Amino acid sequence: MRLDKYLKVSRLIKRRTVANEACDAGRVLVNGKVAKAGTAIKEGDVIELMFGTRTIKVRVTQVAETVRKEDAALMYEVL
Repeated sequence: MRLDKYLKVSRLIKRRTVANEACDAGRVLVNGKVAKAGTAIKEGDVIELMFGTRTIKVRVTQVAETVRKEDAALMYEVL
C-alpha cells in the first residue's frame, strides 16, 4: 500500500492530500529515511511523522485497504 493512502486509512493524517504534502515536504520518515508518497508500506515498518515541534513514531501492525473508524488504531502501535 502507498504511504499516503496508509496514513489516511489509519487516520494518522486526516486527508490524503495533506499526507501527500507532508511527504513532499520531507516530514515523513519510513525506517529512518525520508519517504515519498508512493513508498510501499508493509507490516513491521516504522513511520515517523513530524508536525512542527511534535514527532509521532509508530510501527505498522496491519495493512488494510479499508477500515472502520473504531479499528483504525489497530493498524499501528505508538513507539
